[in-house]
Amino acid sequence: MLKVMDGKDEEGLRRAGRILQEGGLVAFPTETVYGLGGDALNPDSSRKIYEAKGRPSDNPLIVHIYRWEDVSRIASKVPEEAKKIADAFWPGPLTMILPKADIVPHETTGGLDTVAIRMPSHPAARKLIEYAGGFVAAPSANLSGRPSPTQARFVLEDLDGRVDMILDGGDVGIGLESTIIDLTVQPAQILRPGFVTREMLEDVLGKVEVDATLLRSDINQAPRAPGMKYRHYAPKGDLTIISGPIGQVVAYINEQSGKKAAAGERVGVIATKETRRQYQAQVIKCVGSRQDELEIGRRLYAILREFDEEGVTCIYSEAFFGGGYGQAIMNRLLKAAGHKVVRIGSPDGKKGEGHDSDWK
Repeated sequence: MLKVMDGKDEEGLRRAGRILQEGGLVAFPTETVYGLGGDALNPDSSRKIYEAKGRPSDNPLIVHIYRWEDVSRIASKVPEEAKKIADAFWPGPLTMILPKADIVPHETTGGLDTVAIRMPSHPAARKLIEYAGGFVAAPSANLSGRPSPTQARFVLEDLDGRVDMILDGGDVGIGLESTIIDLTVQPAQILRPGFVTREMLEDVLGKVEVDATLLRSDINQAPRAPGMKYRHYAPKGDLTIISGPIGQVVAYINEQSGKKAAAGERVGVIATKETRRQYQAQVIKCVGSRQDELEIGRRLYAILREFDEEGVTCIYSEAFFGGGYGQAIMNRLLKAAGHKVVRIGSPDGKKGEGHDSDWK
């Protein structure tokens, strides 16, 4: 029987650590989303993670640590930049890519010769990592492609019968996965946007580039970091993002919602506090105010899950293009929508589907 334990219970954390040391799987809270943990140095554990999630085995796992000195055990080279950003952002929602040491199996790195390393700040995560021996591989604790879980009940919904224990830490604080920065290239390059923004990283490192594929769907190469290639975060309903002047976006979504509802669809809308009263769909979810991107990040995945619970089959969302944390929000929405975006209010007056790269 699957054990769901209080993430603050010391004995439960010790038991969870033993499970990981013995090759089992434990789902646990972090400050970003819930993770599905296994022993990062045990290739069998990493294979179990891929199997439990239904995750492609070329999609790398992040190795979670609880102290800085362990970086040099799993990375063959630790540049000065790594220490700088660790001092600035660890423990916290930042993952760095470094050349891997031989001790890290390719099963954990998705076949790559690099390793993704993160030091989470959540107290339950840090205790678990310590009790597990110091190195925990952990992608998000959901079935591959589904919205990442921000509550333990969402983990249970996806992974009941697939893991040995769930540590319940309540709602997570951030709600979007960590920023990933590749330190094996010069200048350093962001491979996944997150809470730690490009501007924040440049304050520490100087020039930082952003991978050109972050807001594109035409990616054919093997992923260099978690979440780069495959469709992720997707609800069961068909999600479309609508981009354009907000008044025209609202009118377009209302028009399409009416047509879809008449055709028998159950329609949902991801709205903001500024627009929610203007929509006429069957299910309207407010993701937060455009003036508070942190709230939007915290709410997004839970809303996608709630649409599933309410049987929504067709979803429309406003776009959130912009810099800073807004880029992370839009990156996750684009992945969830399979990069299906409709542009309206274009200079030529045409409406039509297009790739998000049209509005970078």
